Amino acid sequence: MRSGHFLLAAAAAVLAGGCAPGDANRTVPSAVGGVRVVTLAEGLANPWSIAFLPDGGILVTERSGQLRIVRDGRLDPEPVAGVPESLYAGQGGLLEVSLHPDFAENNRVYLTYSKAGDQGATTALARGTFDGRRLNDVEDIFVADAWAATNLHYGSRLAWAADGALFMTVGERNMRDRAQDPGDHAGSIVRLDDDGGARDDNPFVGRAGYRPEIYSYGHRNPQGLMIHPETGDLWTNEHGPQGGDEVNVVTAGGNYGWPAVTFGREYSGAVITDRPWQAGMQQPLAYWVPSIGVSGMTAYTGDAFPEWRGSVFVGALAARGAGVHRIGFDVDGPDERESILSELGARVRDVRQGPDGYLYVVTDATTAREANSGSLLRLEPAG
Repeated sequence: MRSGHFLLAAAAAVLAGGCAPGDANRTVPSAVGGVRVVTLAEGLANPWSIAFLPDGGILVTERSGQLRIVRDGRLDPEPVAGVPESLYAGQGGLLEVSLHPDFAENNRVYLTYSKAGDQGATTALARGTFDGRRLNDVEDIFVADAWAATNLHYGSRLAWAADGALFMTVGERNMRDRAQDPGDHAGSIVRLDDDGGARDDNPFVGRAGYRPEIYSYGHRNPQGLMIHPETGDLWTNEHGPQGGDEVNVVTAGGNYGWPAVTFGREYSGAVITDRPWQAGMQQPLAYWVPSIGVSGMTAYTGDAFPEWRGSVFVGALAARGAGVHRIGFDVDGPDERESILSELGARVRDVRQGPDGYLYVVTDATTAREANSGSLLRLEPAG
């Protein structure tokens, strides 16, 4: 796949009178003839991320600070104990959950969260050992030097590479110029050992004025991250401002441009920059104008939806694009797009392929007054 940019038009508007998020087992239209939507859990408080346990259980983070378990299609009423205390304010709280690649042997669970301190708040990575009911020996193994007196733009996705490296996104904390400073973790993707230290072969190790953990920089607020299962490349998506949401293929040492280059504008409509590209800065593989509020990302390789193999799925939070967006590819790059679940009118925070080949979707609260209206959904072929 070439990494030239490709404009993705805005998704269709949410359809009036669509199914409510709480209606279980409904079918919505798609390019494969229909998708059956099964509700596995409801009443979640701003759910953010999921991870699949070897025994079939599903861990779900709630941004309000709880780690939950769904077993046999039921939400355990008791949260997992031992979770680190997070700052639940603005866009902060308990965020990503991920299992160590050798979880079956070491039971290690990794969590990202917004951590409060004397300088405000930042994005932190904690690790603990899961015994089935609680996390033990929990400790922070990486605390980004991205402190700010704001509760915006934490980033906070995780992805494991085949060589055991752990990638983590850190937002620029809504202080955009920090993203162009490689001596600042804000606005970067870091590459770590499983104990939270910088990898010895990171691109800026030993370079004066650069943080050794940084793998790439110039990011705004990356909230989707994955290792592509076919190529092994690192992919991310990130929020633009008013327009300019991006999907990027990430290279070591790359500068992804924010705020020097962007396809977006200020929320007021004012121009941020008249340059959508610049020499020495990486271009997105795909972008959206207007924004859809990208969040969560997975590449589909399963058997349940053979027509979708090779597609990349992105969650969307914005009112005009809320749902799941599919990007299909040919040998030259993105060649088709599709919006799924727009009928539900639900903000999609995460989307993952499960071990069973189905797609799993986490929906966030629909409004601020419905804080416990999040759901965990499974997408199956209709019929």
